Amino acid sequence: MKGAAETNTAPLLVIAGPTASGKSALALALARHFGGEIISCDSVAVYREFEIGTAKPSREERALVPHHLIDVVAPGDLFTAGDYSRLAREAAAGITSRGRLPIVCGGTGLYLRAMLEGLFAGPGRDEQRRQRLRAYRRRGALARLLRRLDPGSAGRIHPNDEAKLIRAIEVSAAAARPMSRLLEEGRNSLRGYRVLRLGLNPPRDELYRRINLRCARMFEAGLVEETRSLLARYGPEIFPMRALGYRQAAACLRGESSLEETVAAAQQGHRNYAKRQLTWFRREREMQWLEGFGDSPSAVSRAVALVDASLTSLTP
Repeated sequence: MKGAAETNTAPLLVIAGPTASGKSALALALARHFGGEIISCDSVAVYREFEIGTAKPSREERALVPHHLIDVVAPGDLFTAGDYSRLAREAAAGITSRGRLPIVCGGTGLYLRAMLEGLFAGPGRDEQRRQRLRAYRRRGALARLLRRLDPGSAGRIHPNDEAKLIRAIEVSAAAARPMSRLLEEGRNSLRGYRVLRLGLNPPRDELYRRINLRCARMFEAGLVEETRSLLARYGPEIFPMRALGYRQAAACLRGESSLEETVAAAQQGHRNYAKRQLTWFRREREMQWLEGFGDSPSAVSRAVALVDASLTSLTP
């Protein structure tokens, strides 16, 4: 890493993009080139024992470059965006103190925003209110309710993302103010870093082909069996069991779909998720987009040039 130790503003690199776009491959290449360490930004990879459906970096890749915030939470524990923000900032500070480059890599947009921009201290969870709101989940009623309470949040949350809709309604109702306004007023942005944001934008048809292939391979590798074992140990209510792949595998185990239907449903779910990720990251400020996949020589070359230019600008 060039020049970081002698400046007051340290470099921090972000690699974002949709699932299966090659984020991990690009992060690994840049970490090896610039002397970096990788901070995972994935809401399921933080959980231990969830392996096949998470596409975590392999043991060999983790041996090549230090990785942080992978396998740090027990399956039954609650882990929030606020928890991620705190731990990711601590990891970045430690990496910087060692004279190395922090590289935040992943596709969980809320976690990335929490780390870079902070979160406000919102009202706590109200389970009684949440139970009442879940009764509105049919026919898009949650999305319509949020549009009345907080149009700003409604414009950023997918109408089918029940968890985020309920939280936004809960906060807006409890505070008697739109959550989007509270977010803007209460953020605690990351300080002391110059952040370079790189986003991967591969061709849509090829991205979907890769997503379909990755999903199929997960099931071939034993995702249904892994899900069966996790359900036996922890039950169906734990948060990571709602993740794509595991959710469909659990439905298969309940006899609600055949294996072929299950794989197709997981593939469709991941394709829809990729669309939402791209929509989210296109709203991020100062994102510099790389055409192609993160494992392509052209994307790696372009990324190296951008990082090199950013580091050089920090040199006194």
